[in-house]
Amino acid sequence: MRSIACIIVFAALIGLAPAAFGSGFTFSTIDVPGASSTEALGINNAGQIVGFFKDNIGSGQHGFLYDRGTFTTIDVLGAAATIPFGINNAGQIVGTTATTSGIHGFLYDGGIFTTIDVPGAQETEAHGVNDAGQIVGDFVDNAGLHGFLYDRGTFTTIDVPGATSFTVAFGINNAGRIVGVFDNPQNRGFLYDRGTFTAVDVPGAATICFGINDPGRIVGEFNDGVKGIQGFLATRRSR
Repeated sequence: MRSIACIIVFAALIGLAPAAFGSGFTFSTIDVPGASSTEALGINNAGQIVGFFKDNIGSGQHGFLYDRGTFTTIDVLGAAATIPFGINNAGQIVGTTATTSGIHGFLYDGGIFTTIDVPGAQETEAHGVNDAGQIVGDFVDNAGLHGFLYDRGTFTTIDVPGATSFTVAFGINNAGRIVGVFDNPQNRGFLYDRGTFTAVDVPGAATICFGINDPGRIVGEFNDGVKGIQGFLATRRSR
C-alpha cells in the first residue's frame, strides 16, 4: 500500500451554488474555475479549504486554498503535482509534492514552502498538522512504509507493533493524538496517544482512520466485503 495521494479518485464537480442533498445538510460544490476535476481534502475552523485540482491543459495536479470565495493556486515550483492534505487554524498547510527528485512532504506557511523529508527516506508525504505545528505523515525507506511525527525539527517514527508491512499516520489533533492505518494482515485503524497504540477496528471490516478532532472523535472508512467502502465516526465509550 502507498498512502492516499496515490489512490485518490478524482470527482468532477461543477458549479458553486449551495443545494440541499440530504436531511439536515446543505452541500456547496467546490470547483476550481477551468478545472477538469477538483477534490477538497482539508478544512480549518475558519472555513479555509485546501485540496487539489486537475486542469484542462494536462499540466498536472495543482493545490488550492479556498478562502471566502477566492481560490488561490498552491504549486511547489517545478513540481508535476502539488497535493495539500491539511490546514490548521493558523493557516499552515501541509501536503505532498512530486518533483523530478521524487516525492516529498511540504509545509506552506506565509507564502513560503518548506520541504518535509524524513532523513534517509526515499519518499515522504505529509498528511496532517495541528495548531502547534506538529505534522504527521509517512515515509518509505529500505525497510518499508512507516508513519512519522515531525515536531519542532525532530522526526519520530511511528510503527504499530505487529504491523505486517506498513504504518501510515493521517491525522493529529491539538492534544497530539494521532490516527492512521496499519496492516495485520488487512487494513486496521489505530490511535496513538502518549506512547500507547490502540487498534480502531470496525468489527469484521478492513478499517482506515483519517482524522481525529479535539474531543477524540475519529473518522475514516471501512470495507466489510458486503456493501463496499463506507465512512464511519468512532466515539470512545465512557468508562
